[in-house]
Amino acid sequence: MRFDELGLNDKILEAISYMGYEKASEIQELTVPAILEGKDILACAQTGTGKTAAFMLPILNHISIEENHDLSTLIIVPTRELAIQINQQIQGFSYFLNINSVTVYGGRDGSDWDAESKALTKGTNIVVATPGKLISHLNLGYVKFDKIKHLVLDEADRMLDIGFYDDLMRILSYVPEARQTLMFSATMPQKIRELASKILKDPVEFSTAISKPAEGVLQAAYVVHENQKIPVINSLISDKPDLDSILVFSSTKRKVTEIVRSLKKTGIAAEGISSDLEQKEREDVLMRFRSRRTRVLVATDVLSRGIDIKDINLIINFDVPGSAEDYVHRVGRTARADKTGIAISLINEHDMDKFDKIEKLIEMEVLKIPVPSELGEGPVYKVRPPRKGGGRPQSKRKFSTGGKPNRGGANPT
Repeated sequence: MRFDELGLNDKILEAISYMGYEKASEIQELTVPAILEGKDILACAQTGTGKTAAFMLPILNHISIEENHDLSTLIIVPTRELAIQINQQIQGFSYFLNINSVTVYGGRDGSDWDAESKALTKGTNIVVATPGKLISHLNLGYVKFDKIKHLVLDEADRMLDIGFYDDLMRILSYVPEARQTLMFSATMPQKIRELASKILKDPVEFSTAISKPAEGVLQAAYVVHENQKIPVINSLISDKPDLDSILVFSSTKRKVTEIVRSLKKTGIAAEGISSDLEQKEREDVLMRFRSRRTRVLVATDVLSRGIDIKDINLIINFDVPGSAEDYVHRVGRTARADKTGIAISLINEHDMDKFDKIEKLIEMEVLKIPVPSELGEGPVYKVRPPRKGGGRPQSKRKFSTGGKPNRGGANPT
């Protein structure tokens, strides 16, 4: 469906065209008309499907028609990176409109606090905020949300995972009950439905491709001993110069440092990003990665959601993520907007059961590739089935990484 079939006004359509978008994604087709009608929405769609535009385009349409300069829209997100990304898209979509927005998030200096306070009290149309920093402003009593008409909770499941439930409910106590509320989530666990039942009124529910990587992602895995992981990464990257945008996910900040140090020793332009960096440093690292000055970005899960970096060639899961849903979010950094990409996971002896849960969630068996012969043999891939009757678990399936892959296909890189 084309955007001009969704009922948006001409100025927004002009901005969409200016940004190079032609066809609406599935989640945009489903939700934009309902949001334009003023309905509450509970939407589930994976990372990279265009969720931000799905809620921002109809909200901007409402604001532009009303020509109201009051603070009318509050968007709550789990991370500062997602707040920045959404605000950048707002600025693009509202290029031909007289609409202002501001971000409110932690990790900045005092001058940003003053700018946030001024925007919250003296005029902006849209606030994009993380819960903790927003509550810091609310505690001082000068923020008035009495004219909020549109409330958006983006990555709602992530906010609950982080532990923002109480903060969310407190923020909502400042917002008028007569409002439109939009909840967007990448997964739909029971706790999300319970929250939705408390804050949404007669919502329309939409769901697209729940917890499945995009079709354009070629997925594969190496079964490795822990000490083989960094050599495997070096082998993957060093002889493939055409892969110029590579994102590596690690579970700890210490491993991020180790991986970056190893890659730099081989002459690869690599940088790490984690919560240890100040916000300005993180933004500078991301800018260098986006501009291809940094070829490899090594990150903790701070980047698994909410960062819109285009044309990433390769995702490497240095560690298997703790939950199957997080795997989808990590892999969702590549093959965005109908493009193709590669996702490689490194599975050690302790992560085999976790990876089995991932395969069950995505409903496919991921190709297992032999470790390069010069690095020695990897462990045997074994998955323990659930215990029944207290008996000793038996191996469900085995793949020796020293032999042939378990199914056809070449090394995707």
